[in-house]
Amino acid sequence: MNTHDPSYKLLFSHPQMVRDLLVGFVDEPWVADLDLDSLEQVSGSYISEDLREREDDLLWRVRLRDGERDRWLYLYLLLEFQSSVDVFMAVRLLTYLGLLYQDLIRQRAFTEAGRLPPVLPIVLYNGKPRWTAATELLDLIEPTPGRLRDYAPRLRYLLLDEGAIDESAPWALQNLVAALFRLEKSRGPLPLQTAIAALIDWLDAPEQASLRRAFTVWIKRVLIPGRMPGVNLPELGDLLEIKTMLAESVIEWTQDWKQQGIEEGRIQGRMEGRMEGRIEGRIQGLIEGESSLLERLLTKRFGPLPEDVRTRLQAANSEQLQCWAERILDARQLRDVFADD
Repeated sequence: MNTHDPSYKLLFSHPQMVRDLLVGFVDEPWVADLDLDSLEQVSGSYISEDLREREDDLLWRVRLRDGERDRWLYLYLLLEFQSSVDVFMAVRLLTYLGLLYQDLIRQRAFTEAGRLPPVLPIVLYNGKPRWTAATELLDLIEPTPGRLRDYAPRLRYLLLDEGAIDESAPWALQNLVAALFRLEKSRGPLPLQTAIAALIDWLDAPEQASLRRAFTVWIKRVLIPGRMPGVNLPELGDLLEIKTMLAESVIEWTQDWKQQGIEEGRIQGRMEGRMEGRIEGRIQGLIEGESSLLERLLTKRFGPLPEDVRTRLQAANSEQLQCWAERILDARQLRDVFADD
């Protein structure tokens, strides 16, 4: 376990996060039959026969409307944060689900027909390499001749690999879990600013204060230190203060990057006898990089850009690009970004 665990658990201890996870990322027709207002967190600690505890995971249950009957569907969320893929994840889940079902039997938590309730195991993975492990337990067992394979245990889990998720999907700007995934994959202050600004808009209701604090804790204790190691952060009390800090710092960071590029260009230029050309090329490369980044951000926020806007971005200088970038945070329409210019 690493430092992501406590803060991720804090986030997914809120029903709105679990709701957005189901609606936005579980592409199954039965999701429409869930009574999402009935989401309820239950104990995730199970004691096996040898007294070992299993309490690392989050467990939710939700009503599943099945015709005229309502029954509980248990959602077993295993938040997986390893930097490497666990080849035998399906075996681990088989053990955890066995402990869960033993606990449900002790509680006599049966359906009306006297059966055990269905369980959906979910693995949420945020490691850098893509997940390559089998999501079906049967695929880990050596094939056997005849009908012996019919007696092998079967289990399949739902994998959500954050790094493989398509952020261009329609829900990408309207879902708290999608915002979390975009923050996880953000590189640089501008994408952070945009995602945090969206969170501020979505979490402005008084009843969302607890979830807003959970995002604040995760961003300032895990996300920003991981993206900007060595940067001394002030005491930041909420998302708005984090947004303000990023807005004030983005110009300074950009200037530092430019200065670093200029110095590298001077050294390279002296070594090759073309100092002036190297400096100009480095600066031009930085400006082109800023233009490309801003174009991607605008496209994600407002959709495909008109050709005249793309031309305008390519012709702008660094100061103008920075001004437009800051306006993305408050702009409601594309034209608001370029107002008064």
